[in-house]
Amino acid sequence: MPLEAVEARRLYRQVADQLRALIDSGEYAVGSRLPTERDLAEQLKVSRPTVREALIALEVEGRVRIRVGSGIYVAEPAALASLLPGSATAEGPFELLRAREFIEGAIAEQAARVAGTEDIERIDASLAAMAGVQHPGEASMIHDRAFHVAVSGCLDNAVLVRVVGELFDQRLNPYFTQLAHYFENPDSWNAALAEHHRIRDAIVAHDPDAARLAMRDHLARSQERFAQSFGAEAQSPLRVLARSG
Repeated sequence: MPLEAVEARRLYRQVADQLRALIDSGEYAVGSRLPTERDLAEQLKVSRPTVREALIALEVEGRVRIRVGSGIYVAEPAALASLLPGSATAEGPFELLRAREFIEGAIAEQAARVAGTEDIERIDASLAAMAGVQHPGEASMIHDRAFHVAVSGCLDNAVLVRVVGELFDQRLNPYFTQLAHYFENPDSWNAALAEHHRIRDAIVAHDPDAARLAMRDHLARSQERFAQSFGAEAQSPLRVLARSG
């Protein structure tokens, strides 16, 4: 059963479905190593982040185990994998970050036009709190969320505050959490904090263009941080992909 190029929305779910079917059919035995991200992306004609999201989804389901620097291996299927909350409908981490990039970029632009003294004080308080916690951890996520909510609060619009908060809370879905487990660390946290300061400085300077660009740059860099490779790029020949069916 060969892999097929995929199209349409939520590609990572389609990729995960194809890989799961290959595993279930015995093309990949328990304990065997899957092809690399690069090989899968080339064969499926999708981006490597899409493949990464699919692999994370399968790991959350218990179908594969990711060993950084070694590869992705087929695991014994978890008994309750199909019952994971949101297993068929959850948005992927990159889809969420792209949405936030557009929405929060526009919010930061307007915040730079209207932010007052109290708004800046709330932003500064969140940044001070972020600087004082270790990452990764629950506290760091609370203060990170507070920063983005504080920026949206400059617009004095409860709907936008709720939207920004709810989008951020999607980080709590199991796929995003597992992705963050691999790629978030103190260095990535310090980089994000520096990016937050650039957003704050642009808002304080009442520079709408700079604020929009700084926010979009921050969320684009977040995507880049999650788009690193799991490793083992030179390993695992494409056994299944070379088959004709």
